[in-house]
Amino acid sequence: MTVARIRPAARAAALLVGAAVLIGGSGCATTATPQSDADLQVIATTGILRDVAEHVGGDRVSVTSLVPDSADPHTYEPSLRDVRNVVTADVAFSNYMLLEEHSIIKTLDANLREGVPNISLAEGAVKYAAEIIPLVENVSLDTVWLGLRAAGDGTEYGATRSSDVLVSATAVTGPGDVFGYLTGTFGDPEVYFDSSDGFDQATGYRGDTARLPVDAHTHMSWVFTAPGRYELTLETRLQADQNAKPVKLATETFTFAVGINPADVAEDHTILDLGHADFTANLDTDELYVQYDAEGGGEGTQTVYAADEVVIEVPSTAIAEIPASSQFNFLGEAGAQIYQLPQAVLGKHVHGEIDPHLWQNVRNVMAYAELMRDTLTEQDPAGAKEYRDNTDTYLAELDELDGYLQATIDTIPAADRQLVTTHDAFAYLADAYGLDVAGFVTPNPATEPSLADRRKLTETIRNLGVPAVFLEPNLVARASTLTEVAGEQGIEVCTIYGDTFDATVTSYVEMMRFNADSLLRCLG
Repeated sequence: MTVARIRPAARAAALLVGAAVLIGGSGCATTATPQSDADLQVIATTGILRDVAEHVGGDRVSVTSLVPDSADPHTYEPSLRDVRNVVTADVAFSNYMLLEEHSIIKTLDANLREGVPNISLAEGAVKYAAEIIPLVENVSLDTVWLGLRAAGDGTEYGATRSSDVLVSATAVTGPGDVFGYLTGTFGDPEVYFDSSDGFDQATGYRGDTARLPVDAHTHMSWVFTAPGRYELTLETRLQADQNAKPVKLATETFTFAVGINPADVAEDHTILDLGHADFTANLDTDELYVQYDAEGGGEGTQTVYAADEVVIEVPSTAIAEIPASSQFNFLGEAGAQIYQLPQAVLGKHVHGEIDPHLWQNVRNVMAYAELMRDTLTEQDPAGAKEYRDNTDTYLAELDELDGYLQATIDTIPAADRQLVTTHDAFAYLADAYGLDVAGFVTPNPATEPSLADRRKLTETIRNLGVPAVFLEPNLVARASTLTEVAGEQGIEVCTIYGDTFDATVTSYVEMMRFNADSLLRCLG
């Protein structure tokens, strides 16, 4: 299924030159040498997809992944080498459903040659009986989660999965400054809004602007430097492609009650104090509103409020101190008091309504393989029999793997099938094989976690009698709280693989067998 707009080869070559300038490389070549003498050059976004494509394609394909093993597909930024590999590709496979960093998707969509299949596997595999799970976010903070969202598909404006939805802060009134920022995987903040130096419209909104993919939302932190009533004006625009002028969609003003009684701000308004709320740019109706989910249950439990119908509460319990790290100097002097609605999930967590980690259910990877088989056959009809035979062999191996996971996890006592992990990537594993995701923890390494955070985690582990917690090798840096609490409770810290391979695990089958064995050893 082709979901992206493909640019002509001449345009791809021009973008390749531009990439060389941006990255600072000295080479000026506008073409790239093929990766091998195989019939088809295949580009995949992740190592997991690379491995599946190699099994399906066999000797007729050469497969390269954009995201290196051990790297996080949610945050990886493509290099000039990646751009060259895209330019020479004959077929492209991405997981999508907003798994990959948006710049990875843009690299594919902007640099593939005309006519090259550009397949979003998670979406396309549904036709091959892949099962998808809504992304449910359980409310566990003492304040409202407040993020940004892009709703609708924007087809009227020519939007694609490479388009940008721009949300700009243009004005604010209140007793202090307002900041909106996103904390990356390793604690580096990306500042979206900063009123301390004014909202600069003269630069074409290059400053004080957040960018989102179509049909996505992101968590973020909001900081206010003094208590009182604030009114923040946001403007939304859609940039269909990198050369298009952004089209204005809507402008609205939203009210915050910071450290004061929200009823005193607007007595007849709905007060948003818990749950999940997003400032939402609707690309189909040209509206800007608050999409609110009191229960954290995802699509189907959400309510839409106009800007003048709600007050967003930032309670006195949200008082915090500016961290001592120099990364947070933009907020003011270290140790100074601020009011903060914290980011609910650490890391550049831009996602949609469907959990994209389909491969944790082996049956879904079987659907991926079948979609890859049919795509490669269409591009290389002479290899049809080889692709079919390769896929049949691989499907048999995956069927055996599926049975192995089920049999292994079935031997774990039912009461002990509780997963506490670093990353919310295992809903498919739990759903397919009878586990329960008891919790996931992604604390900000740049700040000390709250006592409430530690208490909730400790109580979860103690109340459920969890015998072990699980860390992904590439995410150990964000797991200090989990490992400390595990140590305090005298339980084991074990390894589980989510998104990527490393030197120990180098294939999808190895990864899933390792996970099954690790679960049995640590929970059984």
